[in-house]
Amino acid sequence: MLNLFPEEKIILELPDAIFEYYPNFLSKEKADEFFKLLNEKIPWQQDTITVYGKNHLQPRLTALYGNEGKPYKYSNIIMNPHPWNATLIHLKELVEEKAKHKFTTVLLNLYRNERDSNGWHADNEKELGRNPIIASISLGEERTFQLKHNTIKEAKQHIILKHGSLILMKEGSQIHYKHQIPKTTSSKNPRINLTFRTIL
Repeated sequence: MLNLFPEEKIILELPDAIFEYYPNFLSKEKADEFFKLLNEKIPWQQDTITVYGKNHLQPRLTALYGNEGKPYKYSNIIMNPHPWNATLIHLKELVEEKAKHKFTTVLLNLYRNERDSNGWHADNEKELGRNPIIASISLGEERTFQLKHNTIKEAKQHIILKHGSLILMKEGSQIHYKHQIPKTTSSKNPRINLTFRTIL
């Protein structure tokens, strides 16, 4: 493993898109504080999704926060946002400063254990626009984040997302790539992921 220092930015060497990884975006103390607060205070829900015509319970819990009147739809789920709270506004402002981009919405995911996952997908819903920028904070248990190019077989990467880290998926990322958090056979503690998006 690399010896990572605060404020370090790692640019992934992948074609057709820009991915930036900040392993120490939040200090451990702040990350611990945010994880505890969100785990206890967010009204987590488990929705039913439709995959290839079949209904399944999502293998994770979710919550949506954002600007009024900006629902988010994916996999035949329509989520209406809760109003921003002070904690999420603070995190949004930190992310916006790093990304140099304004976000309207955050989708939170709670991965309860090693069986919770998020399969291969792109965040390419029409309400996000053609070429969206997605910012993703990880809190809690480290999990493997996988990327693969849609047409270039060799263009792929696996990253262990650290507690308190940020990954920015910028221009080209949702057009040319898919990403996932796979299940694992190793025992895992809970992880919270916040994905900031801009709904047009």
